[in-house]
Amino acid sequence: MCGICGIVNINKAKVPEESIRAMTTALAHRGPDDEGIYSVPGVCLGHRRLSIIDLSSAGHQPLPNEDRTIWVILNGEIYNYKDLRIDLEKKGHIFRSNSDTEVLVHLYEEKGQDCVKSLVGMFAFAIWDSRKEMLFLARDRIGKKPLLYFFSNGNFCFASEFSALLKSKLIEKEINLEALDYYLTFGYIPAPLTIYKNVFKLMPAHILTFRNGEIKTERYWQLDYGRKISLSEEEAEEEILSLLTDAVRVRLYSDVPLGVFLSGGIDSSMVVGLMSRIYNQRIKTFSIGFDESDYNELKYARNIARCFNTDHNEFIVKPKALDVLPTLVERYGEPYADPSCIPTYYVSKISKQYVTVVLNGDGGDELFAGYERYQAMLYSKVIDSFPEFIKRGANSLFVKTIPESIDSRKFVRKMRRFFEATSLPMHKRYIKWIGIFDDDFKSKIYSQDIIASTDNFTTGEFFRYCLSDSINLGFIDRLMKLDTSTYLPDDLLVKADIASMANALEARSPFLDHRLMEFAVSLPSYFKLKGITRKYILKKIAAKFIPEKNINRTKQGFGVPIGQWFRAELKDYLCDNLLSSKFLKRGYFDSGAIKEMVNLHISRQKDYSFQLWALLMFELWHRKFMENI
Repeated sequence: MCGICGIVNINKAKVPEESIRAMTTALAHRGPDDEGIYSVPGVCLGHRRLSIIDLSSAGHQPLPNEDRTIWVILNGEIYNYKDLRIDLEKKGHIFRSNSDTEVLVHLYEEKGQDCVKSLVGMFAFAIWDSRKEMLFLARDRIGKKPLLYFFSNGNFCFASEFSALLKSKLIEKEINLEALDYYLTFGYIPAPLTIYKNVFKLMPAHILTFRNGEIKTERYWQLDYGRKISLSEEEAEEEILSLLTDAVRVRLYSDVPLGVFLSGGIDSSMVVGLMSRIYNQRIKTFSIGFDESDYNELKYARNIARCFNTDHNEFIVKPKALDVLPTLVERYGEPYADPSCIPTYYVSKISKQYVTVVLNGDGGDELFAGYERYQAMLYSKVIDSFPEFIKRGANSLFVKTIPESIDSRKFVRKMRRFFEATSLPMHKRYIKWIGIFDDDFKSKIYSQDIIASTDNFTTGEFFRYCLSDSINLGFIDRLMKLDTSTYLPDDLLVKADIASMANALEARSPFLDHRLMEFAVSLPSYFKLKGITRKYILKKIAAKFIPEKNINRTKQGFGVPIGQWFRAELKDYLCDNLLSSKFLKRGYFDSGAIKEMVNLHISRQKDYSFQLWALLMFELWHRKFMENI
């Protein structure tokens, strides 16, 4: 795992080496082991290395082909590099290292841009082909590794993180209001947008070429939810177990110590269980908990640790842990409002004390229907068929009698939100279920100037766009496809990458092996959501080697008690930021609406935990990046 960056000037003007040096320095946390720069007139590539495979200097990047006409920089890991190398050596390619990166440069020589289709792994890479005077960028199929870019005044610039892009001093820092609107809805900004105008994320499963001042992007892979196979449950279980076992096995390739993030949920528990069958050393596991019992999952993690005799390590997150927020704001580089970034950062921090690579359970929920919202949306379709008087009665019972002050994680509060949404179109119901601010709420907090500027933005249209080719899919498949296209790469994987790489730790996700994903989406949805059982087939497999209490436990997620903290230890911090004259006078939000939100939450009349967190993270980002405070 590493950090990459580069600048290409269409006029072949020399790129100042101090510019690329500043960019690589901004990525030093991603790769503390080595730095490399390739520079010729008009082109400069930079690399920071976290040594995982082939720890020798032979793995130094940027790395060339035999005649030094092609140069590559890679962030990530190519898990099938050994098989690819054997084939390439048969074709006459000469290798001078044992690194996976060198396989990439020779594979490009053989297959050109199609080389990406042969890769199994997580990656974002750049190749400079001096023969064609072309820059070639690629990002892995699901978006595990980030890649940002912009083109302005003859300079094409790319990097792994915003901080590096900004060090190029080529970006005009103007806020993209459409991106801000999406951020307030989802808590993240969906690709290809970023918070900055004219700065973009390369989409997952896409390649980009830059040549003669022209940018071209192309998708090279896509999950086919429409292709369904016919097989028995037993056959499906056997194939899933085989594919997942192999996905774990290939992710154990490393020349440095490995461990596992263990929540005690079914996904990470299965990874530990399968790893115990393959790995010939005692497994190190790492977990995070809270003093607040409603948010603490440590007992489940401890149960798995005992079951598989792991070397288990824990960390308790307290309000003081938010001291790390300035660091995280800088690393994310744009507003990001998933509060679980805090525990994810700390579990990465403690893990780095023992290992350099960790496996995790990311992706299991999106592939096997693990979220409550899938059930909720399915039930809401059933309720659509009820007579109006029944729907009105249920709405009155839950919406009018359940106070909004109750913690949003509580079951009765979820029921209130569920029935609030039953009168809305389907795409708005989903936004109501997963979102932070819906369109009505945003219209109450926006200033008049922002309302005028965002009048044409509708998040519902974004969902319609994401599902535009899904009209013939079943309902649950549509929802899983939506989450796999948006929430997974733009929230969960961003969180995992930033939190781990901020600590020079590599995170690998067996459930996101593209071969397993392709098989999983080909299964009928009733193998995943069967009656009231989510992850039905995965639970059947897990029951063969995971304790029952870990399989049928209530899903908590990686929640953080920010609502409680905002009323106690962090009340002053919240008020100092969101009630400051600086924040209230910026012109984005209505000051009266913000004051009311803060007061209603602190006085326990409403639970605005996630809304206030989103506003706080925006303010911290604005101070750091727009004002350089």
